[in-house]
Amino acid sequence: MKRRHFLRNTSLSLAAGLGTPLLTSAMPPLPGKDTFTPIRFGIISDLHQDFTHDAPARLEAFISDMQQLKPDMIIQLGDFCQPKQENKAIMDIWDRFNGPAYHVVGNHETDGGFTPADAAKYWKIPNTYYSFDLKGYHFIVLDGNDTNPAHQPKWKYERFIGEEQLQWLAKDLDSTSLPVIVFCHQGFDNDNAVENAAQVRLLFEHVNKKAGFRKVQMAFSGHFHQDYYNCINDVHHVQINSATYFWRGTRYMDEPFDAAIHKQYPLMKYMSFYRDPLWALVEIHADGTTKITGRSSSFIGKTPTALGMPENDWTYPAVPYISNRTIKLSKRSS
Repeated sequence: MKRRHFLRNTSLSLAAGLGTPLLTSAMPPLPGKDTFTPIRFGIISDLHQDFTHDAPARLEAFISDMQQLKPDMIIQLGDFCQPKQENKAIMDIWDRFNGPAYHVVGNHETDGGFTPADAAKYWKIPNTYYSFDLKGYHFIVLDGNDTNPAHQPKWKYERFIGEEQLQWLAKDLDSTSLPVIVFCHQGFDNDNAVENAAQVRLLFEHVNKKAGFRKVQMAFSGHFHQDYYNCINDVHHVQINSATYFWRGTRYMDEPFDAAIHKQYPLMKYMSFYRDPLWALVEIHADGTTKITGRSSSFIGKTPTALGMPENDWTYPAVPYISNRTIKLSKRSS
């Protein structure tokens, strides 16, 4: 399925029809000063340990860089590794980071018969969705793998925020007066990511309106192995490119690695690998200026375009980098 049609700004009047949870009470507005607590965090997505030959080396490079930069935390956005004993080595690398390290459950954690709950247990996180406070921010991790009850039969990879999780999200947002940053493997600015993305966005907008300030500031996602940014009704949505590759699909095949590697990992012939691993450092400054510093690489083998893939076949062009971006956060409602 092509990802061509994107949901744009949606009227708040749609909330009732979409079943958006209602907030029980309003938090008092924050003090007038539009200031933020400085914070830095490293972010990596879609490592795909189980599909590829060099995920450990890519993760080693990320952790080594983070150990030198010493951010306040790191987080991976899903499709990291299946929750099985054979992946202990990849977890040992992750655990070398000397600081808070958080996980988001992706759809490929469920390969091999595993569940999102299995991944949460394996990673020792409180639940498949959870929240935490750090340095003056409220961070929310969501699980985009809930089952859509409308699907009969169930899809192999569900992409939905279910009613129970929505109700939890509404209460969690209502409970904090801190600026909020959201993480989910599947994003909310693309109608081929979380299916009820508009419902979640409307909840964010209700929260901000009720609070009297921009409480929900940013939402980070992975999943598409692409590099893009959208601002929808004052919430900044940032897509973090894969650490490893772009998925071309089965129409475009290339085998730039040794035959033995392609035999062991048969899906790799449909992937355009990045020569170097990709990740980003996010820095929020006191005035709200947010700098995203991404890494850049090149493709190994033939580029998707050279293989005949139209540039916009997956909506955004396939690129081997994470863009440097400067985003201005503000607590003031527009």
